Amino acid sequence: MLRHMSFQINANLQYDVLERSTVLLSIHALATQNQRLWGEYFTVTPDVQWEPLRVGTGDTRYVRLDTGTATTLEVTYTVMAETRHTMVSHEQILGIPISEVRRSAIPYLFPSRYCQSDRLGRLAMKMFGHINAPYFQAVAIADWIFDNIDYLSGATDTATSAFDTVTQRAGVCRDFAHLGIAFCRALSIPARYFAGYACNMEPPDFHACFEACIGNRWFIFDPTRRAALNGLVRIATGRDAADAAVATIFGQMQLTNMSVSCVSESFQPLTAEDLTGQAIMIES
Repeated sequence: MLRHMSFQINANLQYDVLERSTVLLSIHALATQNQRLWGEYFTVTPDVQWEPLRVGTGDTRYVRLDTGTATTLEVTYTVMAETRHTMVSHEQILGIPISEVRRSAIPYLFPSRYCQSDRLGRLAMKMFGHINAPYFQAVAIADWIFDNIDYLSGATDTATSAFDTVTQRAGVCRDFAHLGIAFCRALSIPARYFAGYACNMEPPDFHACFEACIGNRWFIFDPTRRAALNGLVRIATGRDAADAAVATIFGQMQLTNMSVSCVSESFQPLTAEDLTGQAIMIES
């Protein structure tokens, strides 16, 4: 079953610039066959030079900014986005051998900087290896993270990895996603990082989830349970947050204020009952 939703997105970032810096910014929603954009508007502080930039690691719509002589930087982005998601019955989700996995999904089987699946293999097998179907392994992983990892702002930083999170038992959406990815890869399930906007999430912020590739289809999971799965708008995907950071700064800058909103007048969030017996794909 294919469903459409429309969202109004607004983002504003403000920085103090401590020295001339270059920023790779990733806040633009992706424009794809299944995610349509209109009314897009992007502004930066006057006299700050910027350009759209595509790099070789994926479809992320980077903007490269050079702060020049500016001592403050303000960035504003607005867009209307229409997304399409597909509901799939559990009975139709079947695992396949690695020999049949699509080539584009193979890189998401390997350990990465924040998702050390090679270090979590024994733990993953002990907790989830007895579950035969890969989809239900991914469901069990998301449930375990929600039940056992405390959502705690400030408990982690940009150096925190999946191995750190399972040890410290605390983190934010980024850490929850990394742990889900690492556990999936440890069980030979391709998994990738999803960065995006989330409708009506409290408090409003950018959001991270993970997707697992099962039967050559990507299914979305949010182990924080803070966002409705049909209310997500994709900004980027990657091996982990290193491929999908909101801002990568070369220089010295300090974030002083950030506001993010994603709203829809007609939005009806999917409930646990709605998802009974079904999984959701956020089409890309």
